[in-house]
Amino acid sequence: MRINEVAFINETLKNSYEKLKNGKFEDKKICYFIDRAISDLKKDPLCGSRIPSRLTPKFYLDKFGMKDIWKYDLPEGWRLIYSIIGSEVKIISLLLEWFDHKEYERRFSY
Repeated sequence: MRINEVAFINETLKNSYEKLKNGKFEDKKICYFIDRAISDLKKDPLCGSRIPSRLTPKFYLDKFGMKDIWKYDLPEGWRLIYSIIGSEVKIISLLLEWFDHKEYERRFSY
């Protein structure tokens, strides 16, 4: 049986997520969206959409050393970007960042 886990790429991102829990209404709503995504990723790490390598911004390779990038569509145009690492026994969905659709378009030059 394969183990599916979800983790944050670093403490900074994890702290940003924790701040959402105690933030304003909008922050709490985003936190709820991310919680739902985490739950889905624990069930199936492939539930998002793989971003073709030709469309993956160099930013992810430079900053995180990741070239296999996935996108999970959150409600209200928000996006969660993650990568998948692991083996046949244990899969980890590694959360890299989240942002609204406008920032997503900027990051991916759409």
